[in-house]
Amino acid sequence: MMEELLLPFQFPFMVNALLISVMLAVPAGLLSCFLVLKGWSLMGDAISHAVLPGVVLAYIIGLPLAVGAFIAGMICALLTGWIDENSRVKRDTVMGVVFSGMFGLGIVLYTKIESDVHLDHILFGNMLGVGPSDMWTTGIIAVLVTGLIALLWRDLLLHAFDEQQARATGLPVRWLHFGLLAVISLVVVAALKAVGIILAIAFLVAPGAVAFLLTRRFGAMLWTAMGVAVFSAFTGVYASFFLDSAPAPTIVLIMTALFIAAFIRANLHARRATATHLE
Repeated sequence: MMEELLLPFQFPFMVNALLISVMLAVPAGLLSCFLVLKGWSLMGDAISHAVLPGVVLAYIIGLPLAVGAFIAGMICALLTGWIDENSRVKRDTVMGVVFSGMFGLGIVLYTKIESDVHLDHILFGNMLGVGPSDMWTTGIIAVLVTGLIALLWRDLLLHAFDEQQARATGLPVRWLHFGLLAVISLVVVAALKAVGIILAIAFLVAPGAVAFLLTRRFGAMLWTAMGVAVFSAFTGVYASFFLDSAPAPTIVLIMTALFIAAFIRANLHARRATATHLE
């Protein structure tokens, strides 16, 4: 029985998949808290989709795919911010137009080139085929993003809750704004090989949403979100071995199940509190 349970750890590709998913889960889980509080879930979605043309152009030019993905993600973020500031169109509408346009551009570019990079691997990841370079890229990004959040989480928290108050206290709001966008782009780059650009949004939103339902203090929210992300990543990859399923969608299903459980718990707790108050 024990030998069967430990069977996944005997295959190098499974060990690599477990490692890269957990490395991605830590910064993504932490970052998801700020996206949920700031209402930037669509921004994560927009950047995740918008990196595709950058990936394709990087392949054509001969640059690392991660470089193209990051540049495209930043262009999407900056373009969205510029249009939002210079038009009457609401931000969510702007993001919808920009990310769908860039994603469409990426699809058109991809169909026009001959490539040995399969589109499914870009869209949905290729966690079981990661190599040393992918591990290093994800690891470096994970350490960098986690370190930045650890240093600036109080400033980012105030920026997420009340931008005007943050500006009044002398915080560099504009730098925090675009810094947060850059960090989102970096995490999307890290997710590119692991879970793909389509499913990256789950890593950037679900852990924070679950933690928001379960906690009342932001410090506890950060730890809970990180725990949810790491648990989902490890369990999803491990379970996919026995289910003979793709690791990334399995991870997302586990996150979804945790969110549903947290939602039910929060509602039951609220009903009990209301009933106690009425008594």
